[in-house]
Amino acid sequence: MKLRDFRKEDAPIIAGWIRSEEELYKWSADRINRYPLTGDFLLEKYKEFVEAGCFYPLTAVNEEGRVIGHFFIRRLEGREDCSVRFGFVILNPEQRGKGFGKEMIREGIRYAVDHFSASRVELGVFENNESARHCYEAVGFRAYKQRECEMSIGTWNCIDMELFTGKEAAGQ
Repeated sequence: MKLRDFRKEDAPIIAGWIRSEEELYKWSADRINRYPLTGDFLLEKYKEFVEAGCFYPLTAVNEEGRVIGHFFIRRLEGREDCSVRFGFVILNPEQRGKGFGKEMIREGIRYAVDHFSASRVELGVFENNESARHCYEAVGFRAYKQRECEMSIGTWNCIDMELFTGKEAAGQ
């Protein structure tokens, strides 16, 4: 598996992985708000996010170059530490349960360290998304905060998780 920059032709593939409104909200919280999701709408939203700054969408591809996963990295400006946040983490449903999610997250951590000198990576996962939470814990993320997120689909508990890289990780 390798990570590359997100391309516009990735959008319909990724949108096709969202098979229900609940999956949409587990994936994007209240940031997308349109089901069914289309590639064109995803591209519109990403254009807004990129223009707002500090938003870097990435795509995971397998050895054959097929798109199998996706997430973004957002630099957290105004922080004393060099923190980034992962979001919109998704894996092709046909590839889930095979270790590719952990591999993609590990590659993302390496990317964040190499490209952003990240000393801390954080992400949020809803309590009702146990498989994703277990994936993140297996990679080394630990919960540091819980909060309620009110969305049109209901109020869900979000667990914010973090992982320290480099010297900070050794001090944990």
